[in-house]
Amino acid sequence: MTIEILQKSSLTPSIAQQIRSLFNQLNSEISQLIIDKVLVPDNTIVFAVCREGDELIGMAAMATYKVISGHKGMVEDVIVSANHRGKGIGKKLMLKLLEEGKKQQLNEILLFSGHHRLPAITLYKSLGFQLKNSGLYTLKVG
Repeated sequence: MTIEILQKSSLTPSIAQQIRSLFNQLNSEISQLIIDKVLVPDNTIVFAVCREGDELIGMAAMATYKVISGHKGMVEDVIVSANHRGKGIGKKLMLKLLEEGKKQQLNEILLFSGHHRLPAITLYKSLGFQLKNSGLYTLKVG
């Protein structure tokens, strides 16, 4: 098993298809962008993947951005294949993102998780994440 940062230069049609399939395990109702459109130079994203041989078994992304309140990261789409859950892969992916966040000297890393995702919440708390007293509002614009 290997955990690595996926670069566009190492993206293959097989990996792109596996990313689509893996994302569908998280939420098949969300329309996905093609990974080629995500891994572009002007999109500041860290995309970690876990592979076992040629099989993609987990992924996690962190978008980074700068605002007046600091240099931040937003964790998105942490997914481990249903066949490989409970093996610590999610933790390894998160640790890879946190390592990259330290390298980039981020001030804060944020994430949102559904209240029903108890194993994910347990993982995030074990890594030091704390529930922030705030509300999340959303507006679909496209």
